[in-house]
Amino acid sequence: MSRTFTIEWFGKRHRLVLMCLGLVLIVCASCEPEITRGESGVIKVSPSQNLQSIIDRARPGDVIELEAGKVYEGPLTLPKKDGNTFITIRSSRAAELPEGVRVTPAQSALFAKLQSSEGGEPVIKTVAGAHHYRIIGLDISTATPKTVVYDLVRIGDPKQTAADVPHDFVIDRSYIHGHPTQDVQRGVATNGAEITVSNSHISEIHGRGFEAQAICGWNGPGPFRIVNNYLEGAGENIMFGGADPSIPNLIPTNIEIRGNHLFKPLSWKKSDSSYGGIHWGVKNLLEIKMGRNVIIDGNILENCWGDAQIGYAVLFTVRNQNGKAPWATIENLSFTNNIVKNSEQGFQLLGKDYPNRSEQATGLTISNNLFIDIANRFLTMSGYNNVTLTHNTHFQGGNIMSLYGDPSMGFVYTDNITNRGEKGYGLFGDGVGEGNPALARYVPGATIRNNVIIGASANNYPRQNAYPASAAEVKFVDFQNGNFRLSPQSRFKNTASDKTDPGCHFDRLPQQKKN
Repeated sequence: MSRTFTIEWFGKRHRLVLMCLGLVLIVCASCEPEITRGESGVIKVSPSQNLQSIIDRARPGDVIELEAGKVYEGPLTLPKKDGNTFITIRSSRAAELPEGVRVTPAQSALFAKLQSSEGGEPVIKTVAGAHHYRIIGLDISTATPKTVVYDLVRIGDPKQTAADVPHDFVIDRSYIHGHPTQDVQRGVATNGAEITVSNSHISEIHGRGFEAQAICGWNGPGPFRIVNNYLEGAGENIMFGGADPSIPNLIPTNIEIRGNHLFKPLSWKKSDSSYGGIHWGVKNLLEIKMGRNVIIDGNILENCWGDAQIGYAVLFTVRNQNGKAPWATIENLSFTNNIVKNSEQGFQLLGKDYPNRSEQATGLTISNNLFIDIANRFLTMSGYNNVTLTHNTHFQGGNIMSLYGDPSMGFVYTDNITNRGEKGYGLFGDGVGEGNPALARYVPGATIRNNVIIGASANNYPRQNAYPASAAEVKFVDFQNGNFRLSPQSRFKNTASDKTDPGCHFDRLPQQKKN
């Protein structure tokens, strides 16, 4: 068994080969055989070849093709190259993975397998300023569950400067995963610019005693595109923020999270009959602690319970995490056309950090979403300005809203269908109670109209809303079996502000995809 590393020595690249008997062989990279490019310009690489050396010598525009089903040894480092054309590293059967279609582990034979047995090192990482790499059809993991790594793919560095930010990376139709019993902190760390993760499957990302994320970024400017993936992460499935950026005034910007399935297996839940016996630290499905111009559209967010947090599905909470980023804020965010189901809580909105200083969050639209099987409160909010909730259908066991702390100015709640909550108190304000007093104290001047609020008392709430006593009075198509469209006989048909039905438009919601 030998291990090979690439080093710089007297201005030239060399390969350092550690032989099984302790011998060291140094080979000048310039003396290695030339890369063979086929007629189509593709560099075909066998598992017996040194993949790192080939990547080091590849030119922009090259396609490096790995044999599907074969194992290649990592870790790999993606170097900085001149030029702005992508180097593509792909499986030889990538063409059998249709573009725009999410892959699954069942397609294992089509992936080339990249595995590392080096503890602490990402399977793939970048050097400062690396750019223009495209990865397609790879199975990326460690060789065994005993190999502990922090990031399976690490783009960028927590301590980088603005000049060092990697950029233009695409991970497409790939399978990135830990092992069922393994501690892995992240699937992909996205501390760069112009990063796309698409049509991929990232799973078994979990840890004991620390937070783990399928995708996480905090020290890259963006843009980021996270599109049509299946994502498992015990701590947070997706998170932006969570640590202070080393780059002054950096806020992750232009974030697109679209068409994904964010899922926590119930085998991670101690109280579930399928529990696998390892207590992974569970927090939430999606958290933005710092971000600007964020689109979250057409996703399915499923399964969240009280563990290391109280089980919020989604958190938009401004955090100057370590006290060194007072510019931290969340601005101009939209959460549209999503399905959120089987969660202990719905949203937490926190407009300012405390005790660390931050800017105040402003500009959030929550529109045309379906929330079902929310066990407790739907929304907890403090000091988050210019929030609009419109055309949502949400059913919860606890409060519709729990309002506290600083007032949230510019609040709009229109054209929604909800229930007061069998265990809750509707729109509730800390220290002032339910309904109008809560609204006056915590969302002064709010617009609350054209909502259908089942089970609330009209005496406690603003006019221009409907307060039916029961779901039966609303006349859904089939409330008991989860069809929450209004039936043709419902008196609430076409009563929304825009003359459509209140609640969400179901034809705009995502369809469940096979994982």
